[in-house]
Amino acid sequence: MKRFLLLTAVVIAVLAFPGIASAQSGHFVTGGANAPTCTDQGTTVSCDGKVAGLGGTVFEITVDATGLATVTCANPGAPSGGGQNTDVPGQRTEVNTSGTTGELPTPRNGQFVFTVSTLEPVAPSDACPNDSWTPTITDVEFTEATVSLFEDGVLVDQFTAPVS
Repeated sequence: MKRFLLLTAVVIAVLAFPGIASAQSGHFVTGGANAPTCTDQGTTVSCDGKVAGLGGTVFEITVDATGLATVTCANPGAPSGGGQNTDVPGQRTEVNTSGTTGELPTPRNGQFVFTVSTLEPVAPSDACPNDSWTPTITDVEFTEATVSLFEDGVLVDQFTAPVS
């Protein structure tokens, strides 16, 4: 009889206090004006949106993007001045870039409006005719970005968004 009463009390507590019985899970808000969007900023990507349901101690949002970069190459042997351009067109090459909010303390209300931008990608040395030339990325055509939400270092939600 004592076991039955104890079991009944536990069931009633679980039903009465669902927030205590089940942990919240952070997620990206995907509806309305808070739906995440990512935009091409030339050589970086910027993503905006909102997360909710945060329940960990800390959280972090990351953005990873791949794109096709336009690279110019500076020829160290070309004469400077005199109106001559020492930058010559290089190749188009695929580049990867990423950005993060860094770890942030979880807000009391479990919600956070974010903007995360990627870093400038590094021009690969093989984009120019030889190692003596200096590559510079002038533009990147991004098509999509992957945005990830981590709570206490654990991936809890992720989506891939088109980049406009």
